[in-house]
Amino acid sequence: MARSVRPAAEVNEEIRALWSRSGGVLLPADQERYQWLLIEWAAAVRSDVLEAA
Repeated sequence: MARSVRPAAEVNEEIRALWSRSGGVLLPADQERYQWLLIEWAAAVRSDVLEAA
């Protein structure tokens, strides 16, 4: 399985910053970025779990 380039914690921090900057309402461009971040975060978490197993 391919490993995420960034750790899950780093991606999570970017997700939190995106929501903080948006004031809780994501514009269409932000929504697209958010979706990609969620995919990246999930891959990083899955990779961490598989490595721990």
